Amino acid sequence: MGKLLLDASAVTEALKPNPPLLSWTDPVSPSGGFAAVTGLEDQQRRRLERIHERGVFWKNPDSGTDAGTAFRLFHGGNVEADGNCLFTAAMRSMEAAETARELRRRTVGRFLEDHGSDDGPGRDAVDAAIKNLYSPDLKAGWGIHVVQEVKLLAKKSDREVLDAAIQELVDLGLQREAAAESIYKERCISVNDGPSWANYMSISGSPEDGYDIITLQYTEEGLLTVDENRDGHAAAFGDDIAIESMATELKREVYVVQAHGSDAMVDEENCVFFLPHRPRGKIVEPPIFLFMKGTGWCGAGADHYEPLIANPLPLISKEKAAIVL
Repeated sequence: MGKLLLDASAVTEALKPNPPLLSWTDPVSPSGGFAAVTGLEDQQRRRLERIHERGVFWKNPDSGTDAGTAFRLFHGGNVEADGNCLFTAAMRSMEAAETARELRRRTVGRFLEDHGSDDGPGRDAVDAAIKNLYSPDLKAGWGIHVVQEVKLLAKKSDREVLDAAIQELVDLGLQREAAAESIYKERCISVNDGPSWANYMSISGSPEDGYDIITLQYTEEGLLTVDENRDGHAAAFGDDIAIESMATELKREVYVVQAHGSDAMVDEENCVFFLPHRPRGKIVEPPIFLFMKGTGWCGAGADHYEPLIANPLPLISKEKAAIVL
């Protein structure tokens, strides 16, 4: 992917038609739906199996009634870790026919429409969050992060010009990684507000993309790596902003189900939790569920999503469900 290492020993782990209604028929799952899921600790698997058996109870907060629906959750299988997993997993969770790229396009379109219609504090807050995520202040945050990343956008049509400018600095005696950092920061687009985020989140790692993602990684001591993404295969990972925009476009809640491991210092009863993302408009469809797993607090918040299939579970009351959303 064209990654330049400044110090290899210091590398640190650092959306058209509405989807169909959910089926009433459970898929074949002889062992409860989570026995074959890889990378789970015993306490995670036991808790997920109990949730699968007893179901989750959901009531549409916009329905105006106390009636709700219980769902049985099944793991929907693995998806490729190619940067498009949020959109691929969401599409599979809905059992929809559209592509991950189309869902990504709809999500970004919804974000731009909402961001453009808000000229007050809401827009400012979103822009500030984007800047903190993708163009952080490298003088701060080291008590939380060991490695911080700066995301830049390079026009695909500019790559040859950028390479030539980098080479000029190298010819003048500058080290390659320092020259690359200097040119990319000077000539590429920082991801620091709504419009630049939309350009960034549109990138799926396809030749059709207009931009390539450049990633600069830093430690407190300075530059660590420059990922030049020369093949243009890097895609923008979905974030909470994208999930909220996707929820708004789909008119349904999106729950990220996180499974934390024992080294996160949580007990079995609390090792799985449901993080809701509500649409900005009215909810008119059932929720969708996405799955994250990890062995620790940081790992459980990793950026890989897997699908969960939600099948309506009749005759299950709110009191008998494993989780009430």
